[in-house]
Amino acid sequence: MAGEDTTAKARHGGREARRRERSHKATGPGRPYIVRNIPTYDVLSEENLLKIEAAADRILAETGIEFRDDDAVLGYWKAAGAKVDGTLVKFEPGMLREILKTAPAEFTQHARNPANSVQIGGRNVVFAPSYGCPFVMDLDRGRRFGTLQDFQNFIKLAQSSPWFHHSGGTICEPTDVPVNKRHLDMVYAHIRYSDRPFLGSITAEERSEDSIDMARIVFGEEFVDQNCVIMGNVNVNSPLVWDGTMTKSLRAYARAGQGSVIVPFILGGAMGPVTNAGAIAQALAETMAGCAITQLERKGAPVIFGNFLSSMSLRSGSPTFGTPEPAIGSMVIGQLARRLNLPLRCSGNFTTSKVPDAQAMTESVMSMLAAIHCGANFILHSAGFLDGLLSMSYEKFMLDADLCGALHSYLDGVKIDDNQLAVDAFAEVGPGNHFFGCAHTMANYETAFWDSETADNEPFEKWEANGSTDAATRANRLWKEKLREYQAPHLDEGIDEALKDYIAKKKASMPDAWY
Repeated sequence: MAGEDTTAKARHGGREARRRERSHKATGPGRPYIVRNIPTYDVLSEENLLKIEAAADRILAETGIEFRDDDAVLGYWKAAGAKVDGTLVKFEPGMLREILKTAPAEFTQHARNPANSVQIGGRNVVFAPSYGCPFVMDLDRGRRFGTLQDFQNFIKLAQSSPWFHHSGGTICEPTDVPVNKRHLDMVYAHIRYSDRPFLGSITAEERSEDSIDMARIVFGEEFVDQNCVIMGNVNVNSPLVWDGTMTKSLRAYARAGQGSVIVPFILGGAMGPVTNAGAIAQALAETMAGCAITQLERKGAPVIFGNFLSSMSLRSGSPTFGTPEPAIGSMVIGQLARRLNLPLRCSGNFTTSKVPDAQAMTESVMSMLAAIHCGANFILHSAGFLDGLLSMSYEKFMLDADLCGALHSYLDGVKIDDNQLAVDAFAEVGPGNHFFGCAHTMANYETAFWDSETADNEPFEKWEANGSTDAATRANRLWKEKLREYQAPHLDEGIDEALKDYIAKKKASMPDAWY
C-alpha cells in the first residue's frame, strides 16, 4: 500500500510540475500590467449621463460639501472662486471639471525594479491585493487579528504570483505594532519583500510624509520630485464630508508630486441613497472635489478617480458586497470617469461571505467582472477580500489570484492571425477526425489556454483518489507552498540600511500609541 501511495503521489507531483512548467511558459515572469484588448461596456446614453452630471452639479451647488479641520484647503477653495461658509463649500457647475483639466489622463508609477513599473490610465489595467482588513483568516487557525508577519506573508504571496502588478497598501492591519509606528514597518515590508509599486500610509499627514520620505531613500529626492513612485488611497466620509485627516494626507502626496486615489465609500441606504442613480451622482460630486484638491495643491499631480459603491441589507442594516446594483453602477462610473479624462479605480473581488466558498466566489466574480468591463485602470481589492472587507483570507487570496490569471487571458481578447485561424490545421485533420495530436495543436498546446493553479479538472475517479479536496483546501496547500518557495527580490544593502536607520530614528522619537 505504501508503494502504491508513493507512486500515486509521484504521478500527481509529475502532473503538477508539468502544469507549472506550462503556466510559466504561457505567462513568463509575469506582465508589469495588462493592456486591454477588449472594449469597455457603456450602459448609459449621452442623455442619461448628462442627467447624472446635472444632479451632481446640483448637489455641489445647492447642498455643498463640508471640509473639516483643514484651513488650507478652505483657503484653496476661496481662491478658486467657490462659496465658502465656515466649513461648507459650494461649487458653481463646471468649476471642478475646469480644475481637473490639469490632471494627467495617464501616468507611470515607478517600481524599484523598473521592469515592474506600471502605466495607469488609458487601456491599461493594474491588479493590486485587497486593502484595510483588521482581521486575517485561514483554514488552520480561523479568524484572528492581523500581525506584521501576516502583512509580510501577503506581500510575499503577491510578489510570488504573475497575476498581480502592484503590491497594494494596508493588506491587513499589523495590530501587534503600535498604531503610530506600524506605517513604517508596512512601507518597509513593501520595499523589502516586493519590487513592485506600492501604496503608502494615509492615516495622518506625518505618516504620509514618512511614507514619501522612505520612497525618497529608495528612488532619490530628485527622481521622486519628477516621477510618481508611491500613492495614497484616501476615502471621503460619505455623505458629503471631507475630513482633515484625509485632505491633509492627499495634499501631502500631491505636494510631493505623488499619486492619490480618491474614493467615496457609499453604502446605499446608509451613506447614500438606496437608488443607484442617486448614489452615482453623489459619488461623482464627492470624488471630483477630492481629485480637484490635488490639482489646487500641485497642478499635474497624478490622481485616480475612485469608486466604491456598495449595497446593504435593509432588513438587518448589514453591508452587502458583490451585489448586482453596485456592479452595474460601476459601469456608469466608468463612463463618467472617461468623460473627465481621469484614470479609474473600481471595485474588486468583493464578498460578504465569511469563508472562501461558493458565495464568496459568486459575489467576487460579479464585482470583478464589473470592474473589468467598466474600464477600471487600477483594481484594488483584487485578492483576499472576505467577510465584508473585515478579514483577509489566505485561501481566498489564492482563489482570487487564480481568477486574476484568467482575466489576463480574458482581457487579451481574441487574436486574429494565420496561426490563430488555423486553416492549415483543418486541411491536415479533415472532416470527422480530432485535433488532439495534429501539428497545429502540438505547436500551440503550451500557450493555448490559461492553466488554473487551484481548479481540479481531473476525472471524478482521480479527484476522489487524490482525497476529494475542495477548492479552499487546495488553496490552503498552495499558499503554504508559495511561502516555502518565496525568495525576496534583491534590495541594495545601502538602501536597506538607510531605511532601517530612518525607521529606528522615527520610532525612537515618539512613545508607542495603541489608538
